[in-house]
Amino acid sequence: MSRFNKLSHVIWHCQYHIVWVSKYRYRILVDKMGFEVSKSIRVYAERLGCEVVELNVQPGHVHLLVKVPLKISISKLMGTVKGRTALQLFRQFPYLK
Repeated sequence: MSRFNKLSHVIWHCQYHIVWVSKYRYRILVDKMGFEVSKSIRVYAERLGCEVVELNVQPGHVHLLVKVPLKISISKLMGTVKGRTALQLFRQFPYLK
């Protein structure tokens, strides 16, 4: 399989390496919370049509390598993924607030 993706008039390969940290770099993304972050990032990225190539959740930050189609902006992807993941975590782990 080629590393390039095709649409009707274009061939593209857009991969982004995105790193973001928890507030004040607190080391809270461990055990169940790290698993839930990983699961929700994959779900919300795939709903937008993006492909998660690599995902690494560390205790204080997240590394994400994602293939993004041309029709979706990075700001839309990150706004959706970070916002919905945060809401889901606050719902499941109310002591985070």
